[in-house]
Amino acid sequence: MKIGAGLFTSQRRPDDDRSMAAQYDELLELGQAIESAGLDSAWVSEHHFQPDGYCSAPMPVLGALAAVTDEIEIGSCVALAPLYDSVRLAEDAIGVDLLSAGRLTLGLAIGSNPDEFEAFGVDPDERAERLTDAIGVLDGAFTPGALGYDAEFHPISPELTVTPTPESPIPIVLGGSAKPAVRRAARQAKGWCSPSALSIEEIETRIADIREVRASEGLDGPFSIYVLVHGFVCSPDAPDERAWEQLKTGYLYTQRRYAEIFSGEEVPALSQERRSALKERAIYGTPTTVANQLERYERALGSDIHIIVRTYQPGIETEALRASIRRLGRDVRPLLD
Repeated sequence: MKIGAGLFTSQRRPDDDRSMAAQYDELLELGQAIESAGLDSAWVSEHHFQPDGYCSAPMPVLGALAAVTDEIEIGSCVALAPLYDSVRLAEDAIGVDLLSAGRLTLGLAIGSNPDEFEAFGVDPDERAERLTDAIGVLDGAFTPGALGYDAEFHPISPELTVTPTPESPIPIVLGGSAKPAVRRAARQAKGWCSPSALSIEEIETRIADIREVRASEGLDGPFSIYVLVHGFVCSPDAPDERAWEQLKTGYLYTQRRYAEIFSGEEVPALSQERRSALKERAIYGTPTTVANQLERYERALGSDIHIIVRTYQPGIETEALRASIRRLGRDVRPLLD
């Protein structure tokens, strides 16, 4: 089982008086901490026009992460493909991949926030088709020679060649939990990323569906499963609840903001029922407790999954975030080997 960390969103909570530049400096520090801890990957997310400054430029940020790390996989989880000019997305991704010596994984999704689509002048009813169209362009751009794909939404000659070409095709992973999204990943991508809202049993069902689709349609080759979970690791001599106390303020803030982003409406506060459900879903505690919780995923889903632990939550002190990452790599991971 591989373990990564993120998702870096660089949101600035209202009670955080640091500059946005400081938020991005922190992101790079934590990216280095992920590599130093012996973890496998670091991930950046994307949204637009948010009052807390949610990261809106994943490719430049990933380029910066490429420059301060040497070995870990870096990726978007996820970039909102329908909002891009597909050729420019391909060119930017290739730049990051070359800077990182082939370490980029391009996670994509259709998006959901109505305000983002309106601001970009994109019809949300076309989002699935735009994602498929983008994948066609990206696949052509990531291999030598002409695109060989007649794009619908960003017309460009199939005879044109996007340069430079990556040393090898950049893997595309798709997010989403609905059946069409999961089956789209099975057919069109090299992997699927399960949202953190899914239970282990729900992930199992979707993985079975992916395998059935790929087998029935004769699709072979490597296919990666990424699993998002929210988590935090406290000191081995602290009670598990200490990790929850460190995690909860940033975690619950992020979840309230996601409720607003996905609905396009104001959410003043999460209900107590929702807060309790989020706590139940999170993975937190001492290294032993967290390892035991992650083992449940490994037993159910197999040892070849890639868990992305969302240790980063806005407003948590940098040193506490760094310590959680360090424990995840140096204390939790050996318990799983």
